[in-house]
Amino acid sequence: MVSTIKVLSSVFKLRIGVFCALAAIAGALVTKGAVVAPGPVAAVAMAVLFSAAAAGAFNHYWERDLDHHMVRTRNRPFVTGKFKSSPVWPLGLLALLIVSVALAAVEANALAALFVFLGAFFYGVVYTVWLKRRTAWNIVIGGLAGSFAVLAGAAAAAPSLSPEALILSLVLFLWTPPHFWSLATALKDDYAAAGVPMLPVIMDATGTNRIILANTVALVASSLLPGLFGAGWLYMSAATLGGGWFLYKSVALVRNPGRPAAMSNFFASLIQLTLLLTAVMVEPLLAH
Repeated sequence: MVSTIKVLSSVFKLRIGVFCALAAIAGALVTKGAVVAPGPVAAVAMAVLFSAAAAGAFNHYWERDLDHHMVRTRNRPFVTGKFKSSPVWPLGLLALLIVSVALAAVEANALAALFVFLGAFFYGVVYTVWLKRRTAWNIVIGGLAGSFAVLAGAAAAAPSLSPEALILSLVLFLWTPPHFWSLATALKDDYAAAGVPMLPVIMDATGTNRIILANTVALVASSLLPGLFGAGWLYMSAATLGGGWFLYKSVALVRNPGRPAAMSNFFASLIQLTLLLTAVMVEPLLAH
């Protein structure tokens, strides 16, 4: 039973889905002074979780031929045959996506539902099907999936979309490339073996790491913009500390290229995003 749950959690990429759901909640709470109705926001967060799970499982299904060549993924269920790659899977996942979009539409509004759909579409189709095997910039455009999660939650709270929500969606957009490129740097041989043109595969370490650093600088700068709209001390502290740590690790990656520094930068990105989302969700509680 436990092993089955672990396999399903992996196939549906539930860790990513949970992050997306938290991003949706943060999107709802980030607007200063907005009155947030818990019911619609909770429904949209659940819809984001389900739609992200559908897109994540489709990613496993579609990439089973690539996963066979990679050490990290060669034991995934669609590769080993534990899960049969029949048409039932994409049809079932499409049904899950439809239910997710309908949930957001009924419990919140059409705009939130649109963003729920776009998040899954950009990860499942734009990134996985159209871009991943064709261009090193796949994750840049695919990274919009996280941005749409923020916007879905924001639309559930205030369909007009506040500047703070748009900034947080920009933060998620800029966060994804340095986060993923750091991991791809550590797993460069895997992606090369599978023939996937990730940035670290087609560009030398110096160029890749400088792009990661430049992207991190843009990310940290954007994460500080809410200060112009009255963000509180908790958010600004989280943005400064988490962003500073991510920048420090990105500079270290440029100075000392290699797998250890790349993984360290990858974990720094997780710390930075976790601090930001936590601050966004906790700060409204401190105002009461």
